[in-house]
Amino acid sequence: MSENDVPAVDAEEQERHAAKMAKKARARDKIMAGKTEERGLIIVHTGKGKGKSSAAFGMIFRCIAHGMPCAVVQFIKGGMETGERALIAEHFSDLCAFHTMGEGFTWVTQDKARDMEMAQAGWEKAKELIRDPAIRMVLLDEVNIALRYGYLDLDEVLAFLETEKPEDCHVVLTGRNAADKLIEAADLATEMTLLKHPFRDGVKAQAGVEF
Repeated sequence: MSENDVPAVDAEEQERHAAKMAKKARARDKIMAGKTEERGLIIVHTGKGKGKSSAAFGMIFRCIAHGMPCAVVQFIKGGMETGERALIAEHFSDLCAFHTMGEGFTWVTQDKARDMEMAQAGWEKAKELIRDPAIRMVLLDEVNIALRYGYLDLDEVLAFLETEKPEDCHVVLTGRNAADKLIEAADLATEMTLLKHPFRDGVKAQAGVEF
């Protein structure tokens, strides 16, 4: 059989398959019929695996595609030009405000006082954007790192999200080691698990994959 040949399906097998899929469709429709609420979510991407920011930017680009105003505040990161920042700044700045409020990873800056100052400035900008009734999603990229290092007060962040986030605004928080209290407060939390990474084999970060 060549790679272009499709295995034959006899009538009896097709009938069984159709009946099975119809049953699944009915069950799915029943489940979906009960899902009627729409509201802004608190979304957390954490874990040691790659893809936390990448997945979050995927949602930002979905918002852009739907014409939904959104915003990005980057904590910690800042020293390196990235593809997502360049694309948004050059083509979608009317729909997505992009604020890089860090000056690089902590082992690069080596200035705790400055890192704390920048993190606080980033949080003030984040609160301003979240409060804006026109903005539908705000991505707080690597904010979990700032929280872990104590650059921001976790209880303050949680209290703000609970009391001041507009009902229809989604807030996405990324970064390793998300606090248990943050995960508990989230509507959606995903942990990226590291199985393999080319960095361990001496492969450096590459354009289109990491940035």
